[in-house]
Amino acid sequence: MSEDILSKIVRMRREDIERLGLNFDIEIPEVRRVGHTEFLGNAGAILEVKRASPSKGDIAPNLNPVELATTYAEAHAQAVSVLTEMNFFKGSLRDLIAVADLMERRRQQGLHTCAVLRKDFLLFEDEIDIAYRCGADAVLLIARILDDAQLVRMAERAQKFGIQAFVEVREEDDFRKLSVVTAALGDAAAKTIVAGVNSRDLATFHTDPLIPASVRSKLPAKAVFESGILSAADATYARNLGFTGILVGEAVAKNPPLAKDVVSAFESGCENARGQFWKKFAERKFAHNETRAASSQNAHRPLVKICGITRKEDGLLAAELGADMLGFVFSTTKRLTTEEFVTSFSTKLRAVRKDGSPLLVGVITDPNSVEGKTAIKLTQEGILDAVQFHGVDPHNSDAAASCNALPYYCAARVGAPEDFDYVAGLRKNGEPRILLDAKVEGIPGGTGKTIPESLLREKASGTPLWLAGGVNPENVATICEKFHPELIDVSSGIEDAPGIKNHDKMKALFAAIAAK
Repeated sequence: MSEDILSKIVRMRREDIERLGLNFDIEIPEVRRVGHTEFLGNAGAILEVKRASPSKGDIAPNLNPVELATTYAEAHAQAVSVLTEMNFFKGSLRDLIAVADLMERRRQQGLHTCAVLRKDFLLFEDEIDIAYRCGADAVLLIARILDDAQLVRMAERAQKFGIQAFVEVREEDDFRKLSVVTAALGDAAAKTIVAGVNSRDLATFHTDPLIPASVRSKLPAKAVFESGILSAADATYARNLGFTGILVGEAVAKNPPLAKDVVSAFESGCENARGQFWKKFAERKFAHNETRAASSQNAHRPLVKICGITRKEDGLLAAELGADMLGFVFSTTKRLTTEEFVTSFSTKLRAVRKDGSPLLVGVITDPNSVEGKTAIKLTQEGILDAVQFHGVDPHNSDAAASCNALPYYCAARVGAPEDFDYVAGLRKNGEPRILLDAKVEGIPGGTGKTIPESLLREKASGTPLWLAGGVNPENVATICEKFHPELIDVSSGIEDAPGIKNHDKMKALFAAIAAK
């Protein structure tokens, strides 16, 4: 079995410690010579002094840590994270000392001061002592690389020095370890422990913004969204989920002027219904995967959205068969529904299925139409869980007012390479997932047409795929085999007529997916 990136980093770091000692042959202060700033005392951004990474190579190899940390402080970041790992991130304890000294000078001048985090793959208690003497206000402790006893000892050492332990969790066993260390510290845990969840898998360095959404409810009140923040819109998304902090590395290290926008976006945001929707969806997705894996089934079976529901019996059967989302069309097509039907159906469904009900989505093509406004109203009232903006950019001036704090996601119609420029724009605006639908001029959706395979392979590889267009019981297994979609959206492929679902086709669809 090949060595993953995280294992390689830890192995090489142990070798360096054996050769150079815990100070990595760098002269460090015998005693701490700077004051202390509470790590994440207020909600805000943690910005990183980072020269390189294993996934991207050189990011900012010639950065000056003091100049960059000054930019962060002037942007009113809450903390500066200093990478001190030397092999893959090209960091040093010298950077930590320099940034801590800078913050001390700012403190004495009455200027805004950031807490200083030592970010590294720490393995030994004595490394906490070194970080403290170098001026760190907090230390990163990665639960994945520490056993229970060592994690507790290191957190206790941080508590002894009055600095915070920033405990990073991601996998299920990490949360157990977080509970262990919290219990061990008792009343001191609330002041000592800050939890962070990394959207980047340190073994593969793949990033998924739904990972933090899926586990936010498992974390203490003070928690940090780590990695994957590339824009101000991403910062807003993290704040919508209810995180107290964000940790931003590559984006601001490469482009320091972005720091101010990221800090402002996060601090001006709040937890809201949009974040609640993404948490519900993410929790459903990962619980679904864990359940299937535990039963030796295909853990990568896609989630299923059945769209164009116009009859109560169709929606109830879809829910019984295991649909994860049900779509109701609020656009002037043959599948147009009504406020009365959706309200009645929502009440009936939630009475019949008290647990595990599908998420209910209103599909709109014009937020300013009567139909679009009705779907938005039902979503604001909690009758629908979200709005699907189909072929509509919710960030443009006409739609922006409609989607403020609204739970929603976007669907893009694609049929040519240039259509993916629109998809890229949505991603830059902080959309964690985008539904791709086959583009047919003059028809907004439900066409029965598929997106060309070559286009999907060229433009949609490497990201979790939400796929609509032409999916039916006959081709769903092949589509899943070829593209491994996270979610499939099915409408016309299981109908006798627009909005009239064929129950045998619906059962065949779910049977074909289950057989994967």
